[in-house]
Amino acid sequence: METIIRISAALGIFCIMICWEYVSPRRMQCVSRKKRWPVNLGLAAVNIGIMRLSLGGIAYLSAVTAANQGYGLLNYLAAPDPLAIIATLLFLDFAIYCQHIVSHKWPLLWRLHQVHHTDLEFDATTAVRFHPLEIVISMLYKVLCIGLIGANPWAVIAFEIILNGAATFNHSNINIPKAVDKKLRWLLVTPDMHRIHHSIVPAETDSNYGFSISCWDRLCKTYIAEPEQPQMTMAIGLKSFRLQQELGIMQLLLLPFKALRKR
Repeated sequence: METIIRISAALGIFCIMICWEYVSPRRMQCVSRKKRWPVNLGLAAVNIGIMRLSLGGIAYLSAVTAANQGYGLLNYLAAPDPLAIIATLLFLDFAIYCQHIVSHKWPLLWRLHQVHHTDLEFDATTAVRFHPLEIVISMLYKVLCIGLIGANPWAVIAFEIILNGAATFNHSNINIPKAVDKKLRWLLVTPDMHRIHHSIVPAETDSNYGFSISCWDRLCKTYIAEPEQPQMTMAIGLKSFRLQQELGIMQLLLLPFKALRKR
């Protein structure tokens, strides 16, 4: 049931975003969907298959185990459900923010994470362009965080839905009026905010790490409001990869094991 809820929510949000992109795009794309989407969605299919055969549902199960065994901070303190849910959501969101920073700073993890940044355009399918090993490591990291805090099981399901939905939203190529975007940014990571993180400018790539709520970037001084180049024309991806054709699925799977590209 937990898996059905998550997948249904993810597919629903994805369909809404790609329709919105088609009706009201933010940017004109130089690389067509026909070239990019089979790669991004194909990689997503590989990741789903691997997770289903290995760690599928482990986040929720680890939260249930922690609750039954009574370990983790919130279980030790016997925190009431409303407090436990809020604390779980905030703690896990900040944990993913920290993981994202480490994925950029630690060369071994950057080898995996660069797969996400090799996309030469930016739309809802970019949100699922990750190397399988990064997905596995991320899940194991979340399990550790869930055990440490004694996360509320229902909050874990909600967090997984929020994380997937927010990633699809803030990677999407949708047109949001600037005045609305400015207000939304005080709470949420918007596409214009996160697109800066996908800029080829290194200082901009090392900013705006948040996935759902925007406060972590502001509090930790990693926030950039506007890119050097206009949002409509700024170059996306990694500079060294913009000189070659779009990489295929097998090339992306092997990329971490080749010579490390500079950011």
